[in-house]
Amino acid sequence: MDLGIAGKWALVCGASKGLGFGCAQALVREGVNVLIVARGSEALQAAADTLVADAQASGAKVLQCARDITSAAGRADVLALRADFDIVVTNAGGPPTGDFRDWDRDAWLRAVDANMLTPIELIKATVDGMASRGFGRIVNITSSAVKAPIDSLGLSNGARSGLTGFVAGLARSGVAAHGVTINNLLPGAFDTDRLKSNYQAAAAKTGDSLESVTQRRIAAIPAKRLGQAAEFGAVCAFLCSQHAGYINGQNILADGGAFPGTF
Repeated sequence: MDLGIAGKWALVCGASKGLGFGCAQALVREGVNVLIVARGSEALQAAADTLVADAQASGAKVLQCARDITSAAGRADVLALRADFDIVVTNAGGPPTGDFRDWDRDAWLRAVDANMLTPIELIKATVDGMASRGFGRIVNITSSAVKAPIDSLGLSNGARSGLTGFVAGLARSGVAAHGVTINNLLPGAFDTDRLKSNYQAAAAKTGDSLESVTQRRIAAIPAKRLGQAAEFGAVCAFLCSQHAGYINGQNILADGGAFPGTF
């Protein structure tokens, strides 16, 4: 299927590896020009090299900017490199796991800043330009924990739920009539460094081995496997496509069937 977005420009955050990279790669393979952002310059360069190889077949352009997108200065540098985007994929590493009794005010503010306010600032900087051009796709990578909260992920549960509520209102405002959609993409258990660190923390807490924790979690997933970044990226690319213009204000869950609810 031709997604109809070749030649568009996308900003993809947290794109050096994991789910962000999966999204960037899927878009590049569709001929979308990308500006990828991450904090680590070495990992970002490696990601850019891979994407450039993919771009040879699709004709896409690949730019990179090694900055902390959760800081005002980082966002300013990224937007100075390019200000107008047709597609924005917001993504930031989740806050640490733990017990809420151990989190002080600063821990909460860091979580809210990275996982709620940063996406809002990026939307604010780009959404009106999208509306003026008559096309826009914003996809926020959040978490399945928005629908099924996990006790050890309290910081993430709170911050990402705040973003979800904000998006629910904004997506249904005036921008929708100008061809702009805003959706959230909720990953379950995907084979990423973030997931491995969460499982390591669980293993350390219980005294179990990392392998036993991992296998126990996989057994609870109906698909009986972890998700792969490439298939997550494919869902993201579809939400960014011309075909997804009537999908707006939604929370799209990709979790291998782990969420047990009907809705």
